Amino acid sequence: MLSLPTPILAVLRSVIGFFIRGKFVPENPVAEFNLDLSQAVFYVIPRDSLADVLTLQLACKELGLPDPLEPAIFAGESHQRVAFLTDKNGETLEATVEQFTAALSLHRKDESHNAQLIPVKLFWDRYPGRESVDDLVSGKKPRPAGMLKKTWQVIFKGRENLVRFSQPVSLKEMAQRQGSDKRIGHKLARVARIHFSRMQMIATGPKLPNRRHMFEQLLASPTIRRAIQEEAKAKNSSPEQAKQNALKYLEEIAADFSYRNLRMADALLSWVWNKIYSGIEVNHAERVRQLAQEGHEIVYAPCHRSHMDYLLLSYVLYHQGMVPPHIAAGVNLNFWPAGPFFRRSGAFFIRRSFKGNKLYSTVFREYLSQLFSRGYSVEYFTEGGRSRTGRLLPPKTGMLAMTVQAMLRGLERPVTIVPVYFGYEHVMEVGTYYKELKGKAKDKESLFSLFGMLRKLRNFGHGYVNFGEPINVNHRLNQLAPDWREPIEEGSKPHWLVPAVNDISLQLMENINSAAAVNGLCLSASILLAAENRAMPRKQLAKQMDLCLSLIKNVPYSEHVTVPDLDAEALIDQALSLDKFQTNSDYLGEIIGLDEKQQVLMNFYRNNIIHLLIMPAFIASALLQHRSISREQLLTLIEQLYPLLKGELFLRYNSDEISELVERYLAEFVALKLISENGDCFRIDKHRRGRLLLLAQLAQESLHRYAVVAALLANRPHLERAQLEKQALAGAQRLAQMHHIDAPEYYDKRITSNLLTLMREQGYQESNAAQQLFAQLSPLLADGVYDSIIALLDLES
Repeated sequence: MLSLPTPILAVLRSVIGFFIRGKFVPENPVAEFNLDLSQAVFYVIPRDSLADVLTLQLACKELGLPDPLEPAIFAGESHQRVAFLTDKNGETLEATVEQFTAALSLHRKDESHNAQLIPVKLFWDRYPGRESVDDLVSGKKPRPAGMLKKTWQVIFKGRENLVRFSQPVSLKEMAQRQGSDKRIGHKLARVARIHFSRMQMIATGPKLPNRRHMFEQLLASPTIRRAIQEEAKAKNSSPEQAKQNALKYLEEIAADFSYRNLRMADALLSWVWNKIYSGIEVNHAERVRQLAQEGHEIVYAPCHRSHMDYLLLSYVLYHQGMVPPHIAAGVNLNFWPAGPFFRRSGAFFIRRSFKGNKLYSTVFREYLSQLFSRGYSVEYFTEGGRSRTGRLLPPKTGMLAMTVQAMLRGLERPVTIVPVYFGYEHVMEVGTYYKELKGKAKDKESLFSLFGMLRKLRNFGHGYVNFGEPINVNHRLNQLAPDWREPIEEGSKPHWLVPAVNDISLQLMENINSAAAVNGLCLSASILLAAENRAMPRKQLAKQMDLCLSLIKNVPYSEHVTVPDLDAEALIDQALSLDKFQTNSDYLGEIIGLDEKQQVLMNFYRNNIIHLLIMPAFIASALLQHRSISREQLLTLIEQLYPLLKGELFLRYNSDEISELVERYLAEFVALKLISENGDCFRIDKHRRGRLLLLAQLAQESLHRYAVVAALLANRPHLERAQLEKQALAGAQRLAQMHHIDAPEYYDKRITSNLLTLMREQGYQESNAAQQLFAQLSPLLADGVYDSIIALLDLES
């Protein structure tokens, strides 16, 4: 077909170009694959198809890749640039094997060449098909599309077209490692077939289950049958009635994935994102695609800040050429019409608590295990619910424990958890979060609340989806519990499960924070909330933002943190475009500030990135309280406070790394001329004291809460845990009122409870230890706060 006259190819290319609106993965293969375009580039596609080649040609033109229809000049000879792996009947083409063998032989003879072979798969239809009893019995494979079907695909499926480029193969390296005889050519073709088969599975997923047949399989499993018998005995009912209850639970829980629904959701969400967001930035997705290509069972574990989270992740994964995951959603979202829509988009529903219902717990665990065994990727939110403060919540480990228990049943594929960080410049629920923290009852999700959300659609700025460092659960368990593969008795829980799951969950939260997205809104919020009267001149705001950017870039928190390439002025303009700030101008210039409402709401966005700046903020606090401080004094103080910071904000550093980290920040402070170094002591530059003061203010709210709890533990060690939590929360709230601080951390029960747990783990439940901690914290507190805390204790004594 490639030998057709050029005018005919041009006409066919124009026709195909009219119908297709293709997507490319990756969006910039030259940069992502580090392609050397000075060397020969070849393409291999699964089947001999003119429509595929012409579509590839259009994609290559747009992406700046060599034209597949133009010959490649290689070793002084002209070669066809595109190779077809199989013919129209799905049989390997011998001519392609010979082409591979000849190319490898040329590299073997002359190592100055390094041709790059890029596998490319084109998807016209990502419907995986649905299981039927005949499929399960016969195991028939789908037949390749003929000319009529391909024409139908181009006309009616052109807008769904996906061109998926894979990591190129260096023919030079392969010739050096494997040789160049025909046997290696066959091996390369065989590996390519396996690769394309995996690409098909990544993009479409396994066949959709026959829901009735899957329920029958689950109800027939020994574990659920035993649970049914126990339920019938416990409730003095018939086994049939207990079985009907189990079936009802399955109906309540199970997803009913629909490809048609997925296409509709893609069209709807494309419209929504284009309407409300200025852009969605996706970072580090290439690693996730590689994991999928290597056959890992992927569990997506994002932070949870908005109802947008699960919609956005599914949308991003679909456009990255991967099938959206099955999502664990709260049963509160199972209302009409959202519930059926979510269920057909892959959501399975989970109750907030399994307590007292062993049958439900068993059914849910078996269903989750079934998803893993069938090869579906899964998504769940380890925090349990949406964060009301903008910072990560302590993890709930139930779903992670069930994931590990599913592995114990003999899951062959390695399980990898992929942390996902969502960053937003606007979250529509922020206004309701603070009301809930102050005692307002949470609004029940309903059709009316859905319409209420739609009314709020407006300019939301940018959205950020950052994939963090994956956690290979198999490898982690090998380190934490080397005997984890040993068989255990049915129904028993291995002794290592709880500590191992706790360790992995904390690592997961740290990895989410290590993939943070910095933006102009978060930086502006962090600075203005630290300013007196929550306002400052634009020039001063830009200087302080430059300081924060320098600290984040020059002492990088993690390689996965993304920082915008824009300068401070451009970031401020970007933040102002969101209509969250008040601006006033006078003869001396522009003043940027926050009104009373936004002062409260901006805490959420500041907390998204506070973990990136909290360490230099604490160092700045210590420097400000001493005219001169030695390196040893500073290190002693920071090392004592760090375990609390790490536990609260899920910081990634180990305790033995703190000394080096403090040294790096001190060196950066010196480079920025904020402090001067005199031997082993550091002094503040009085002309730049204001900039350090603004930075230090980021640590004040943490210091307030630490001081309140430390004072309580020191003076009232006899109190029960519940009373301590109640008094600590009340004390923090009173302190906030007295010092005009309106921040969500002072009202969040989970944050206070977690802080008490951390202090007890560090040994501060002892009165003497708590007194020493309070003595260390006291000099760092803002003016008057120390006296307020003492007064609070006296009032309550």
